[in-house]
Amino acid sequence: MNKRLLILGTLGEFEQLVQKARARGIYTIVCDGYPDGPARAFADESYVIPVTDTDRIAALCKEKQVDGILTSFSDLLLECMVKISAKAGLPCYLNPEQLPWYRDKSATRGLLEELGLPSPGFAKIPTTGFAPELISHLHFPLVTKPLDKYGSRGIYVVHNLEELKQAITETASFTDLPEILVEEYNDGYEFNMMTWVHKGNVHVISIADREKTDIGPGEIPISTRNVYPSCLYEQVVSPAADLLQRYADRTGQKEGALSMQFFWKPESGIQVCEIAARFFGYEHELTDMVYGFSIEDLLLNYLYDVPALEQMLAQHDPRKPVCHGAVLYFQGRLLPIRDLSVPQKLASHPAVKKPWIFYHEGESVIAHGPNPYVALYYISCPSRKELDQVTEEFFTTMIIPDDDGNEVLYRNQMPVYPADTDLSGSGEGL
Repeated sequence: MNKRLLILGTLGEFEQLVQKARARGIYTIVCDGYPDGPARAFADESYVIPVTDTDRIAALCKEKQVDGILTSFSDLLLECMVKISAKAGLPCYLNPEQLPWYRDKSATRGLLEELGLPSPGFAKIPTTGFAPELISHLHFPLVTKPLDKYGSRGIYVVHNLEELKQAITETASFTDLPEILVEEYNDGYEFNMMTWVHKGNVHVISIADREKTDIGPGEIPISTRNVYPSCLYEQVVSPAADLLQRYADRTGQKEGALSMQFFWKPESGIQVCEIAARFFGYEHELTDMVYGFSIEDLLLNYLYDVPALEQMLAQHDPRKPVCHGAVLYFQGRLLPIRDLSVPQKLASHPAVKKPWIFYHEGESVIAHGPNPYVALYYISCPSRKELDQVTEEFFTTMIIPDDDGNEVLYRNQMPVYPADTDLSGSGEGL
């Protein structure tokens, strides 16, 4: 019988995974709750079922006699895949008992504390009846977070008790749980790290500079650029890889994706932000662009060709990019879009490898919908210096007006790196 694969997810990120699976002769079924998901056009079969209806999707897997299930790029999709695979008897690199260490922020923080791994000071506090002594061991500024949500939802930065009380109310509106997480805010450099665990060993795929822009008091800074490879790679790779190895050893993860967002300051080292058992959405494309390392091929090899997976890992060197690349994120206020002529013009810039404009003229930007950004661009240059120059050009010229001539987009800003940071890489190594 031909291989039969269910891919959980039909948005644009999954198009290449579906296409690559079919190119291998794998019968491909896609499923999620988005009826207009563009990846549906490339699949052999397509079903509209909310990913949280795990019983129904598990029944579909049995009915269609699928032999594997894949997803990535979101924590919710990862969680649902693990539950579906357990119910349908399909192979998966995690089991439901391991999920809390990757999905529950309090369980993650607790395990990091147990292992003595560096993470921000934190406390779980009730959404009602807050008492100041609950955070007496913490130092402002603080961040409030829902314990059960991802994607920067319900996260606020506070500098005193009055701001904290207000933020507790606002964060509580994003969760049904009786508690939220409060942790110390780290203003250091931030990084995205993607790895793959094979036979219990963590293999580094990439480390990116995760650059952000402040948008106003109380608001968490927004992500505006992720750059591959990180200009601070050598400073952070060893402690970050060691930390993830210890985490995987403790959770029992022997295979699969393992990613981490973390902070670093020259004077205090690294500190964990989040750990997830999946790859980063709208970013994994950069490993292919910068290294020729395809995340889609890695996922398919995990299920169907382990020797090829081992060869990929053995041949990959994250210190040797073939070019420097970045994804530029443009995020917007909840306003109607009048004119997209500037982002459309920038889409034809010679450095752009793939543009992605998520809205049409006349539409309004919405919060926490299927479109996570207003627009994004994957760009590539021979050196980091040239990449920064192109980025600055985009950040200064990008404009999207609303019906009243107001700017829809937040204004992206470039960060400042330590004076001794080498930003002149040629693309042949760091």
